[in-house]
Amino acid sequence: MTDVPDRDELVELMGRYADMADRKDWDELARSVLCDEITCDFSSLGTPASTMSREAWCEGSRRVFAGWTATHHAITGHRITVDGDRATIRAHVRAEHWLPPEVAAGGPSCWLVVGFYDDVAVRTADGWRLRSITLTATHQENESLLGAAMAHGGNVFGAPDVHTT
Repeated sequence: MTDVPDRDELVELMGRYADMADRKDWDELARSVLCDEITCDFSSLGTPASTMSREAWCEGSRRVFAGWTATHHAITGHRITVDGDRATIRAHVRAEHWLPPEVAAGGPSCWLVVGFYDDVAVRTADGWRLRSITLTATHQENESLLGAAMAHGGNVFGAPDVHTT
């Protein structure tokens, strides 16, 4: 069974992860969420898995989220298993991304992604940090808006179809 303090800290960690995108805080907040090196798998959105530095992940995320007026990531239903200094976290996610009105041009303005995160966190001297993030998108609406956001705000990691949620 997972100790309550560890569980509380890991749920808080996932909340800070969501806040990075929603608050567009890629500097201070990122250091309290991500390990120095992070593996990301957003292949359910068409992006190959990759391992990169926290700084590279943040710079790519900064560029992709620049195209959205606002985002809201609700991460709930956490199922957490702690094994020593390693934890696995499975959680539901509902991520909404809104385009600026001038980019939406009277059409749909919200890209919705629903699915699950399957993440790995490690205990560090500074607390729990995410080492691996895997998103499994089970439903999307208006996914074509991603292209408009990329054209408006920039591209993540320099690839034509790479994005984060």
